[in-house]
Amino acid sequence: MTWTITTAPLLPLIFVIAIATLGAVLTVYALLRGARGSLTRGLGLAALIALILNPSLVEEDRDPISDVVVIAIDRSQSQTIGAREEITERARAEIETHLRSFDDIEIRIVEVATDRNDGGRGGTRAFGDLARTLGEVAPERLAGVLFLTDGQIHDVPDPSRFGFDAPIHVLLTGHDEEGDRILTVEQAPVFGIVGDDVELSVRVEDHGPDDLTGTAVQLRVRVDGEERAPQTATVGELLELSVPIAHGGQNIIELEVSEGPRELTLANNRAVVTPNGVRDRLRVLLITGEPHPGERTWRDLLKSDPSVDLVHFTILRPPEKQDGTPIDELSLIAFPTRELFAERLYEFDLVIFDRYRRRSVLHPSYLANIADYVEQGGALLTAAGPSFANYLSLYRTPLAGILPARPTGDISERPYQATVTERGARHPVTASLPGANEGDTPPQWGRWFRLIESEPVSGDTVMSSPDGMPVLVLDRVGDGRVAQLLSDHAWLWTRGFEGGGPQAELLRRLAHWLMREPELDEEVLSAEVFGEDMRITRRTMSNEAASVYITDPSGNDVEAEMVQIEPGLFSAVVPAPELGLYRLTDGVLTTVAASGVLNALEFQDVRVSSAPTEALRTATGGGIYWLAGRNQNFELPSLRRTRTGRPTAGRSWLGLRENNQYSVRAVREVSLIPAVLALLLIVGLLAFAWWREGH
Repeated sequence: MTWTITTAPLLPLIFVIAIATLGAVLTVYALLRGARGSLTRGLGLAALIALILNPSLVEEDRDPISDVVVIAIDRSQSQTIGAREEITERARAEIETHLRSFDDIEIRIVEVATDRNDGGRGGTRAFGDLARTLGEVAPERLAGVLFLTDGQIHDVPDPSRFGFDAPIHVLLTGHDEEGDRILTVEQAPVFGIVGDDVELSVRVEDHGPDDLTGTAVQLRVRVDGEERAPQTATVGELLELSVPIAHGGQNIIELEVSEGPRELTLANNRAVVTPNGVRDRLRVLLITGEPHPGERTWRDLLKSDPSVDLVHFTILRPPEKQDGTPIDELSLIAFPTRELFAERLYEFDLVIFDRYRRRSVLHPSYLANIADYVEQGGALLTAAGPSFANYLSLYRTPLAGILPARPTGDISERPYQATVTERGARHPVTASLPGANEGDTPPQWGRWFRLIESEPVSGDTVMSSPDGMPVLVLDRVGDGRVAQLLSDHAWLWTRGFEGGGPQAELLRRLAHWLMREPELDEEVLSAEVFGEDMRITRRTMSNEAASVYITDPSGNDVEAEMVQIEPGLFSAVVPAPELGLYRLTDGVLTTVAASGVLNALEFQDVRVSSAPTEALRTATGGGIYWLAGRNQNFELPSLRRTRTGRPTAGRSWLGLRENNQYSVRAVREVSLIPAVLALLLIVGLLAFAWWREGH
């Protein structure tokens, strides 16, 4: 119960002040002149003013309102290092126990972590979650905020815009002499030209009480899982690296620096760069042995791709064709055999022979050059015509050693539908082709009318005729690749004969496989993170896939069993709650997957630090306390209640503001000057004043 005196003026306060001032002046003047009754009239005027002010005594029944203390707990990944989690839980338990000993404190707990919505790009964004919690608390009730953190907070706001004046106390879960070695990629390209090098700029830093600047350390380099020659880096200095881009698509470059004398985590000793390999221009050499209806199919397909430079020659006048026309009167271009097949052969990414036959145009030595070109990483595609079955066949040249199918000498001209074989259903070139045969369902494709009968001697037969004769055979030879299409009727699909077929898609995949595009490799292990799950995909030509072993960013190993979802394609989904780099291997292939951004801000510096929150602590009058000594001994400051305007932090204690807020349950009001009594008093005083003047 509380008593207070209040007024409820009957007139605006400005008028009351004016009347009181005027009355006081006149009373003083009358007193100075010695006029009788002046004091009495002044007292009557004072009584009138008191009546106008209408004072009353107010009795309130009040209920105290508890103050709110917010405990913000940092649950970011850097808080899992060492004993930080243990220290955090111990501090939380002791703080809660102490706060519950106060009758007027309400505890609110908010847990903050690395923001997964931006993949960890922004690091630990604690004040967004904290602001939402504080928005539910009236500012006049807030006694203080206790932050249990390692100090590595990346969204500390401007203190002048925070919106309350309660103290923020930062309780750090470590000691101030921690050390850590950090590898930082300062500059890395997003794209790189296949066959060229990309330039990387990296820096190794050693944080801690020991100055290791200038020390030489070893830097391991891996490209797509393959170990490269190690580099030597100098602590504190920028190192420029040149790394080759071997293929199109994502190239995974892993960098890892050796362990330092002081380490909090090895997660930031590694960095990953994933430049996307793009081909400057794909150079294709197309040799057509003779004009035929499907000649333009290859040309149109290759010319439609703006990234392809096509060199196309059609042999119109073979050497045996002699009609007496003088050479200088011919409009035909001489076939530059030496330039193409001896001097500049290795400049091409793909060589195509379309219905070519031996006609003394190419010397056997040039064809031997092509065989060497393939074995050293080149690509060859032969689209066979009738001549492939007779003595003019390319198989009767040095190319026989790299061709995967041998002609039998027979040509079938019975109508047939090309079908995808069991191996072809697993191969990325022919898997899931639109309209392909599935189970007992025949292909929804138009028929072809010619097939060069052959026997496969190597490679994979991915398409065949209904009686099992190979139609499309793919093979790897040395470092290169070879494809044989044993029919010259693929152009019927382009013309839409009997509904046509997926010729453009098939030929596109075929050309890209020959030019070693990674997404069309037969054996691929890949992984991608979605939210907090990781989907692992394994493409293989085998009937089963081995389990995949995953190493998470913290170094823990998990086994994932692969499940077939379609022929040659296996998949698994596993949890990936941590941000960082996951390494995967099935014993044959290896790959990596990133949850969030690579080289995340969260791990750029994992030392416990007071620097990020120093300005905010100073602005709010809070304190910074180290909970762990150098020997991990636990030290928690004592908690006190402090009055408004008094210090809220000391060396070994922290203060929580005492706001003394309350709610009013009931109000009773009693007038101090009853109107009748005041009126009688005023009249009596005025009458006395008049009587005094008359005597």
